[in-house]
Amino acid sequence: MGTRAGGGCRPRRRVGRPAAPAEGGAATGGNPSSGAARAAPEEGEGLDAQAFRREFPALSEMAHLASCSQGALSQRVTEAHAAFLTSWRRRGAPWDEWTAVVERARRRFAGLVGAGEDEVAVVSCASEGAHQVASSLPLEDGRRTWVVTDLEFPSIAHVWRAQAEARGVRLRRVPAPGGSVDPDRLLAAIGPDVALVSVPLVAYANGLRPPVAEVVARARAVGARVFVDAYQGVGVLPVDVRRLGCDYLVAGALKYLLGAPGIAFLYVRREVVSDHRPSHTGWFGRRDPFAFDPDTLDYAPDARRFEIGTPAVPAAYAADAGLSLVAELDLAALWPRLEGLAQDLQERLLALGARLASPLDPARRGPQVTVRTDHPQELAAFLAARGVIASPRGRAVRFALHHHTDLADVERAAAGVAAFAAATALEEGRG
Repeated sequence: MGTRAGGGCRPRRRVGRPAAPAEGGAATGGNPSSGAARAAPEEGEGLDAQAFRREFPALSEMAHLASCSQGALSQRVTEAHAAFLTSWRRRGAPWDEWTAVVERARRRFAGLVGAGEDEVAVVSCASEGAHQVASSLPLEDGRRTWVVTDLEFPSIAHVWRAQAEARGVRLRRVPAPGGSVDPDRLLAAIGPDVALVSVPLVAYANGLRPPVAEVVARARAVGARVFVDAYQGVGVLPVDVRRLGCDYLVAGALKYLLGAPGIAFLYVRREVVSDHRPSHTGWFGRRDPFAFDPDTLDYAPDARRFEIGTPAVPAAYAADAGLSLVAELDLAALWPRLEGLAQDLQERLLALGARLASPLDPARRGPQVTVRTDHPQELAAFLAARGVIASPRGRAVRFALHHHTDLADVERAAAGVAAFAAATALEEGRG
């Protein structure tokens, strides 16, 4: 139900919680004051929505509806950051432990999206991932056009524009009037002169789900590659890169993956990895980073060739912890419940007379309901004062649901919007 843009459903592989620390060492679980880690779940054990919600202590005090901007803080991430600091204090420079956490986060992300570990690069942000692809994408005569849409997050759009100018590539931009792209127009833009198509899994501004599967099929038919920005969907929608068929997919940890800023993951389909020789490179992109050879520019044989320098270790701890939570969810089974909550919120807001920017059709809407407003910052602040955390963007406020969202959160958000509308009308009447 409603998983077309997510590329299909499959049972989630249970990776389990972060490992317990060794004596005097680091891990991403456990009480930092006692050094004891919580027990990992049994193989196949998962979290339902209520158990998942209990992993976030702050949700007893607030309705967190801002995962499109920053995910809620879980107890596991709190413990993971404490574990990083403890390892630093006790061992000084435990790079063996820290590197192991980075690699575990890589494996977790690969498992989540159905990729091989060798197909995932650890990067600092989605923009870096896009740059590494665009700057090293092979170009050939007669195929020097990239197709983009107005749905792109600006940072990704900036990468395409800068690299197109630098490399002599034509950008064919498909407009998105009213925040929606015409599927037929998008597909018609993908012709034999196209080398790359960029499309978001879920649009950041209003939660629209473009026809990603159809875009991939059309691109395949003309020999073009597809880059998917999945930042606004991975972690809440079921995603399988094999079924989706894209060549590249990027997502960061700080939103629906429930981590912190500073780390992202770039999937590169195994069959196209060797076509790329990124010029923005560094020691982590080498076959053996620890050879410390400044004269040899040998690229790693897998997606690690897209990496540059030392990863953000604190962010890796948070990503590993957040991914461990998401790994315990059956996203395909939970999505209809979340879709129903989004529909409930939509209907409540429409009943208040709100103008929505998000699609009314559930099949075209991701985990976000977006309200148009001339006062986005004021509305977001009004809601925050009442314990509802939402995300203002442009002339709208986004309500982003995750699997920890419950009906009380929806009711609280709708009541806050109603109270703001009443207060605003009163002020305007006085004026």
